[in-house]
Amino acid sequence: MNNKGLSERLINEISLLRGSSRISQINKGYSNDQKFMVENDGQTYLLRSFSLDELSAKRAEYDAIFQMQSYDVLCSKPVEMGALPNSNIGYMLLTYIEGDEATEILPAYSPAIQHTIGLEAGRELAKMHRWQAPAAIAPWHERKLAKHKRYLEQYLNSKARIVGDEQFLAFIDRHLQLMEGRPNVFQHDDFHVGNLIVKDGRLTGVIDFNRLDWGDPVHEFLKAGMFSSEVSIPFTVGQINGYHDNHEPDEQFWTLYSLYLAMTILSSIVWILQVRPSELGIMTQKLERVLHDHDHFNNIIPRWYLEGRQQ
Repeated sequence: MNNKGLSERLINEISLLRGSSRISQINKGYSNDQKFMVENDGQTYLLRSFSLDELSAKRAEYDAIFQMQSYDVLCSKPVEMGALPNSNIGYMLLTYIEGDEATEILPAYSPAIQHTIGLEAGRELAKMHRWQAPAAIAPWHERKLAKHKRYLEQYLNSKARIVGDEQFLAFIDRHLQLMEGRPNVFQHDDFHVGNLIVKDGRLTGVIDFNRLDWGDPVHEFLKAGMFSSEVSIPFTVGQINGYHDNHEPDEQFWTLYSLYLAMTILSSIVWILQVRPSELGIMTQKLERVLHDHDHFNNIIPRWYLEGRQQ
């Protein structure tokens, strides 16, 4: 079924959307979902369709968005979830968040406004982390260590190893025990400027909960170093400070942050080789910037944070 046919069938099957005045496809992100913006009776919705093979994961995502309402998180509101009859297509209907992707709009603002938006983002992230993992979820360090060992094996067997990787691999080995006993809370797990919406100089919402997980809240910040700091240092400094109630993070935060960032170098190489091998060069440049920011993990506080804090 082509995208036009799919959108028309979804509109006809979902009673709330019948007679919609406008529907347009959204072509962004790495998800396999088909995404549409739909206007109906003065209300704008985000409509996502997916294969029913993904129903369990999509139900978890929808339920997480529902739970976020309890913590007053700035994000879409869940409206409806279901499946098209006699098909392998499911759908999720959410309210649409007006504004622009932070990646695109932040550079247009002054450093002070970028920092303020970062403070807002940090506070929203802190709200999310109030949700404790269900008792059935295994301890964080057990799950993270098992994942790390798999990625390490795949990385060491790949043909895309980072020059001088012995240094950051040794840093990881020295600090793995710090993961033991860490909190086990809800993780958005993709919290960065590409998944934040901004309008009129304010944060209007967090999007894309499809990578949700449970674990150490510090792990959430590695995307700040990987992606957000590349777009806006004032924003990223603000996010960290906002999360910590306008206080400086302690040494434990920075050590864990650096540990997870170093571990992500491995997983990023493995992931890009599997999903977008043509973008290996782009990813390698990002990872080399991370290594430079931390002087190959001789420093736990990144260069961009120290410089941004002084501005």
